[in-house]
Amino acid sequence: MAAPTLTAPKPPATTKSGADKEEQAGFAPALAPFAHTVAGFNGNRRVPLPVNEPVMSYAPGSPERAALKERLSSMANERPDIPAIIGGKEIRSGSKSQSVMPHNHRHVLADWHKADAALVEQAIAASREAARDWANWAWEDRAAVFLKAAELLTTIWRATVNAATMLGQSKTAYQAEIDSACELIDFWRFNPHYAQQLYDEQPLSDHTMWNQLDYRGLEGFVYAVTPFNFTAIAGNLPTAPALMGNTVVWKPASSAMLSAYYLMKLLEEAGLPPGVINFVPGDAAMISDTLLAHRDLAGVHFTGSTVVFNNMWKTIGASMSNYRSYPRIVGETGGKDFIVAHPSADPIALSVAIARGGFEYQGQKCSAASRVYVPESLWPEVRDRTVAIMQEIRMGDVADFRNFMGAVIDKRAFEKIGEYVKHGRSNAKIIAGGGVRGEEGYFIEPTLVETHDPGHKLLCEEIFGPVVTAHVYPDARWEETLAIVDRTSPYALTGAIFARDRAAVRTASVALRNAAGNFYVNDKPTGAVVGQQPFGGARGSGTNDKAGSKLNLTRWVSARNIKETFSPPLDYRYPFMAEE
Repeated sequence: MAAPTLTAPKPPATTKSGADKEEQAGFAPALAPFAHTVAGFNGNRRVPLPVNEPVMSYAPGSPERAALKERLSSMANERPDIPAIIGGKEIRSGSKSQSVMPHNHRHVLADWHKADAALVEQAIAASREAARDWANWAWEDRAAVFLKAAELLTTIWRATVNAATMLGQSKTAYQAEIDSACELIDFWRFNPHYAQQLYDEQPLSDHTMWNQLDYRGLEGFVYAVTPFNFTAIAGNLPTAPALMGNTVVWKPASSAMLSAYYLMKLLEEAGLPPGVINFVPGDAAMISDTLLAHRDLAGVHFTGSTVVFNNMWKTIGASMSNYRSYPRIVGETGGKDFIVAHPSADPIALSVAIARGGFEYQGQKCSAASRVYVPESLWPEVRDRTVAIMQEIRMGDVADFRNFMGAVIDKRAFEKIGEYVKHGRSNAKIIAGGGVRGEEGYFIEPTLVETHDPGHKLLCEEIFGPVVTAHVYPDARWEETLAIVDRTSPYALTGAIFARDRAAVRTASVALRNAAGNFYVNDKPTGAVVGQQPFGGARGSGTNDKAGSKLNLTRWVSARNIKETFSPPLDYRYPFMAEE
């Protein structure tokens, strides 16, 4: 399949009214709120009912496999020069960095230009300019942009975005398909549906008055910070606020620049107006320092490390007197996700959950299983079955579809995970795996560690790699083990319970109620689907605002209540004031 055209559509010509010119200094027009709306639409328009995008198989002989193979080959031989995109204009600063294949780190996929502080300020100005129009579009027209983006990704852009994710983030065809295709398509189809539900919610009225809720975008720009590990998150974090009428400054992860760039070009092709989302790659600290200090910061939509999010929160808290309004802070951060098995658990299902939950995408999912609690009676069988699976796992170039795993994302991650493997070798027992080799790509073998110490470092700290640590507990200490699971980690993102005893499932569900925002029964703790399992966690894992649900969208609107009285009183006196 040929690569999609990357020429951004030209913005329509516009004229500015005098009222518009007076409002250039601020977000959200006040003098002429309906200057850019289009009259003539009546009726209660509804978005198409969303349905989860089917996952393609990429089986031998399938057309999708052929298209993806062709795009992988062509993209590997391309080297795009990725600019910042601000106000719809491509800007190349001349200060460059490179995107490489994690599984072949000598292969440069793209060069990208770093924005400086002046360009970040320019992005804020572009957001302000775009907000004057975008905030007053009918919500259905905003939704149409993202519905079209979903259809483009379903069809002519699918191979391109999947290939960029595979090559730039070392995902297998299946992992890319469920992420950069299906999940992102679902976000762009379900979010308009949830927005429709939100806008439908109106207060009570009676014959004397009409009460209405006006769901406004926030007053200012939203800062979207996206991670390397999910292209779908990179697509959702800037577009969810934009759908609700906000304008966005988007800083993509430096280690996922190729797929992020293609997403931006896809959105432009879908008709996203210039300046609604501004694509600003560059130094994270500088960009954050500039944006978090700005008076018009209205919100932060973040996925990344807990440490970074905590620092952002501190910065915002210390700067409250400088802002126009209280910024909305939405974040999904770290995890130390668990699987806990009851003696009644099915050892076969448990072993598959450990392998898939812990080693798919090299353990670089926020939800990946990292710590496992297995009773002594099951451990020998579970251990041997899991090791047998690990011995069959192939690891290597993701363009070879026989591989189950690729490489970890970059050198820093490779070295960090390698230190944890080294610690496991000297302070616990490595049951299988443990190989670390980085000559050509950043490869770390799937690794299973066993420890009898429930407070072991590998059971407590986030690793974000293909390392699963098992704690073997006495069968009689089921409830005690549940308490250990709950208090061991500061995180509360995902977790799973395996048991065939229903009473055990109920006990675990209550004991671990606050230990995971997404809780699974007899399933691995990964694989949340938009519309089915809204995703997010609490404690050190974030604000639990549930991406892929209406709960998230409520954070990006500011409601105004309007009361219209049809027959206002003409006398100040009340009936109780009359004489007997």
